[in-house]
Amino acid sequence: MKENNMPLKVKDHSVSGETFQLIENKTYGFLETTPQPKEEKLSEYYKTEDYISHTDSKRNVLEKVYHVVRSISLKRKLKLINSFFSTNTQHRNSEERNLLDVGCGTGDFLQVAQNNKWQVSGIEPNQEARDIANRKTGNAVSKTEQLFVFKKHSFDVITLWHVLEHVPNLEEQVSVFKSLLKENGTLIIAVPNYKSYDAKHYKNFWAALDVPRHLWHFNQDSISKLFAKENMKVVKTLPMQFDAYYVSLLSEKYKSGFMNPIKAFWFGFLSNWKGRRSGEYSSLIYVLKNC
Repeated sequence: MKENNMPLKVKDHSVSGETFQLIENKTYGFLETTPQPKEEKLSEYYKTEDYISHTDSKRNVLEKVYHVVRSISLKRKLKLINSFFSTNTQHRNSEERNLLDVGCGTGDFLQVAQNNKWQVSGIEPNQEARDIANRKTGNAVSKTEQLFVFKKHSFDVITLWHVLEHVPNLEEQVSVFKSLLKENGTLIIAVPNYKSYDAKHYKNFWAALDVPRHLWHFNQDSISKLFAKENMKVVKTLPMQFDAYYVSLLSEKYKSGFMNPIKAFWFGFLSNWKGRRSGEYSSLIYVLKNC
């Protein structure tokens, strides 16, 4: 991502138009957005109608594509969390499967899980998205502060679908996630991968950088190092192949002023094709367990 060993300069294309730098963290190897907005100011960078995960709108082609892809992804996410109990008769027949979805947006994943006999809780800082999520889940979603109030070892599964890159106080948050998991619980993290082909192709126009909302930019090694500190290990890595196409559409828009779906599809396809050999897909799902 860095050119000539210099920090990459990236523009906020969505809200402010400000420019930020990506600096490598020497401890873990992820890239840090610099300077980072103060925590109380972060919400200002989410105030745009274009932030799709906070609304249920379908105003244009991009949003309609997003919702089609999301419906497919929801089924895959449900299948993934159900797989942890498929061989356990007691859990399979029990109502006591507890799920926490951090950064749950408008609550669609929680709703799907709830309809499939999961006891669900959600965390969502955005008021509008939280209100929508609570209407779907019977008020199962709380503000961020609730994360520190949940009892320890409460959840069988904790999920963060494209959320970890947004959270301030990263090490503290990772420690909290660990404490909330049951001993044999599973943590699922989905994040963009800056080692992917589409990231390298689009460079500072790569939409998944999304500064300054994305405070951290991960690769596979950095995820392993970050969670090893909490005695957790990656037991499985899965691709999110749709992301390459969606991110490429936005990247083309940032780079040329319009989405150019033909070019975007081609580079999304190339990224997935190269990812089959390298394992470096545009976004990756990490399944983590206690060591």
